[in-house]
Amino acid sequence: MKFTSAALAALFAVGATFTSVTPSQAAGTGCGGASWYALSSRTASGERMNASYLTAAHRNLKFGTKVAVTNKRNGKTVVVRINDRGPFIRGRVLDLSKAAASHIGMINSGTASVCYRIVS
Repeated sequence: MKFTSAALAALFAVGATFTSVTPSQAAGTGCGGASWYALSSRTASGERMNASYLTAAHRNLKFGTKVAVTNKRNGKTVVVRINDRGPFIRGRVLDLSKAAASHIGMINSGTASVCYRIVS
């Protein structure tokens, strides 16, 4: 992709960032670490975080995307709706709500190795 110097200057001026997307992310699948959270603040989508809903944060999937998340250790799977951005810790691919984490048995450990795929 080629940019003119004026276009680059405009991107720099507004603080635009470029992120790389792996082929698996582009296909809507991936594996990596997951953690869980139970805050009461607003999510990046604007809705209030509710720890009892089956929701998750992902860096770039569209809000509203439904994703099947499988805990690699025990094989348990839960379907969550993406409503937030994150996680912002290297190696992690999802932040799950407390309810979603409970469904796949990762409350006590706090983190788990998971794989995910878009279901709708």
